Amino acid sequence: MCGVVGIYNNKEASTMAYLCLYALQHRGQEGVGIASYDDSKVHVSKGLGLVSEVFACREKLESLEGRFAVGHNRYSTHGEKSRINIQPLVFNYKGNQIIIAHNGNLVDLDPIRGDLEDKGALFQTSSDTEYIVQLFSHSKAKTIEEKMLDALRRVNGAYSLIIMYNDKMIIARDQYGFRPLCLGRYKDTVIVTSETCALDLVGAEYERDIAPGEMVVFDGETEKSFKIHDPKPRHCIFEYVYFSRPDSRIFGEYVDKTRRKIGKILALEKPVKDADIVISVPDSSNTTALGYSQRSTARFELGLIRNHYVGRTFIHPTQEMRDFNVKIKFNAIGGVLKNKKIIIVDDSIVRGTTLKMLIRMIKETEPAEIHIRIGSPPVKYPCFYGMDFPSKEELIANLKEVREIRDYLEVDSLEYITVRGLLDSTTLPDDHFCTACFTGKYLDSEENY
Repeated sequence: MCGVVGIYNNKEASTMAYLCLYALQHRGQEGVGIASYDDSKVHVSKGLGLVSEVFACREKLESLEGRFAVGHNRYSTHGEKSRINIQPLVFNYKGNQIIIAHNGNLVDLDPIRGDLEDKGALFQTSSDTEYIVQLFSHSKAKTIEEKMLDALRRVNGAYSLIIMYNDKMIIARDQYGFRPLCLGRYKDTVIVTSETCALDLVGAEYERDIAPGEMVVFDGETEKSFKIHDPKPRHCIFEYVYFSRPDSRIFGEYVDKTRRKIGKILALEKPVKDADIVISVPDSSNTTALGYSQRSTARFELGLIRNHYVGRTFIHPTQEMRDFNVKIKFNAIGGVLKNKKIIIVDDSIVRGTTLKMLIRMIKETEPAEIHIRIGSPPVKYPCFYGMDFPSKEELIANLKEVREIRDYLEVDSLEYITVRGLLDSTTLPDDHFCTACFTGKYLDSEENY
């Protein structure tokens, strides 16, 4: 997962990166970092926690001098959860400074590591991102651009990268375009970021997406595009289901529009007869629930209120208060739900434990019936490309049939959108999306289940 941002040519580069990271906070809450470049020096500030926690004092931003900055919100899918792996990572190469931020997940790294260690490479972190820098430093190519192309052509998997080599900015996206990455401008400033909502926050104009398999280099006033690989789009469809903000535009389509269509198709595929109201599990399923209500006879209502002030440092209570970790985030509106036949729309079910506790809380309001509708197909398989889905053994849809999950949740009915319905909610061809977490059909480099 993770969110990345690069600011090129702005005297307030670190502040702009900080603002963009606020907009991208949903992409990672484990750690945050900003690195700036100024007159042959790199300034770095990073830490575990949210943007507001790590950059709680103005002095930290003021110490990040320079017209160039790279920022990163971390949600770990490779490497231990420690400060050393918080990005951007900074390396010294022959007296030059390399700053790198990565969204995605690389695969099949063991042979590369063995080869690099045979050549004397010493790894500083357990992050997969470091492999790119190590391959870059061992390349025999003559120019910086050719060295980076060499490195990127050796790695497999998902990467949306922002790299500063001194005052040169290099942007790259894997040939599958798994994760979003876009380019925008604010006056003479170039801004590269994971989602367009970050451009909106700083008043920048969206220009285009970085193409799958493309590397773009900004060097002074010049801009050059290079082909890493021929594009083979396999965008992560879960970005539409859950991960991206609804006000962002990714893969050429607005997320809100796609989520509403997911809800409409779900309502047509899996209706609930004579239901009274449709409610969402805030906030990720809000627009999906709106779409569902627009294609059903049940009206949309706010049935759950979410507490947005639960921080990373909340102390989880004892086992005796087992539902408190849900109640601290959500509260049901009894006057809306009591004696009603309700449809609860959620974006997905991964382990199922949180939804079970949520339903237990909703039952205290005494609804007449509870029907669950899910805006993604059953998640049965792990993701190798940067989405934090656990092993098959932890995925409830891999262990239980739909009727068994229904009984586990103790609801009147449970239905999911079909893979066909989910694909129909987008405007791109079917084969432009990765649906491996639903179907088990991975790319050629991975085993099919």
